[in-house]
Amino acid sequence: MATISLRKANARLPPEVNRVLYVRNLPFNISSEEMYDIFGKYGAIRQIRIGNGKDTRGTAFVVYEDIYDAKTAVDHLSGFNVANRYLIVLYYQHAKMSKKFDQKKKEEEIVKLQEKYGVSTKDK
Repeated sequence: MATISLRKANARLPPEVNRVLYVRNLPFNISSEEMYDIFGKYGAIRQIRIGNGKDTRGTAFVVYEDIYDAKTAVDHLSGFNVANRYLIVLYYQHAKMSKKFDQKKKEEEIVKLQEKYGVSTKDK
């Protein structure tokens, strides 16, 4: 397979490549068994976490045992059609994800301060 040739050639991977994948645009009713069927074809999986909250539905994290398996999965599954939805498969980047959560916290803090001091951002 392609992963074997990558390993034998001792190919250098780009810095963003890692074992953790972030998957978006999943069907809301996808089961963990279906996720293992789809992603398990590309290598041994350590863990799959499917989002079930209001703001995380349709997303999942897939953790592979081997970085080369994760790279193969990204190469083959980006744009893959599952229940008439095209998957978006990305490498997990901690810095970008933490910025998103920091932004949400800041917005919540601003709303609390506006309520506390009776300030409105809407034009009257």
